[in-house]
Amino acid sequence: MPTLWRSRGVEQLEFADFYLNSRDVCLRAVLASVVDRSLAEDLVAEAFTRALMSWPKISRHPAPRAWVVRTALNTRVSWWRKHRLEVPLGVSAYMTAAAEAVIDVDPGLLRVLRQLPRRQREVIAVPVFLDLDTRATAELLGISEGTVKAHLSRAVATLRVQLIDQRQTEVSP
Repeated sequence: MPTLWRSRGVEQLEFADFYLNSRDVCLRAVLASVVDRSLAEDLVAEAFTRALMSWPKISRHPAPRAWVVRTALNTRVSWWRKHRLEVPLGVSAYMTAAAEAVIDVDPGLLRVLRQLPRRQREVIAVPVFLDLDTRATAELLGISEGTVKAHLSRAVATLRVQLIDQRQTEVSP
């Protein structure tokens, strides 16, 4: 057990409870934004590690889950800067289907979400999975409330059209 936790048994239990109750929600929010399952898991793990190391401070944050998601998304920016020149390997359809099954989100919706620009994916995922209002979403993403509303409006319009087209394609013989 790390020295950090020897005298903080209660805080350790609080963090463990927070982690167990928040991991899946945070993973869904980050996954909807970054799309890549393994990257999302790595980002969320890193964010929870940082939360653990600063748990006395994070536990007093008004929205600790939002802090974890924001930290994960910020970590992604740092990761992207380091890896942007690398050529990504293709993801097999099997791996994609397996990842979609695990997160308990409709695969058709995930396919459509993946086609949205990053910021639109974020303004859809963050409030839905973290149950945040426009102001909290704006603070989490570091943008204005008007920008959240504009991206959300565009994202919803695009999703509406694409989901209707997808449904019509599935129903047509």
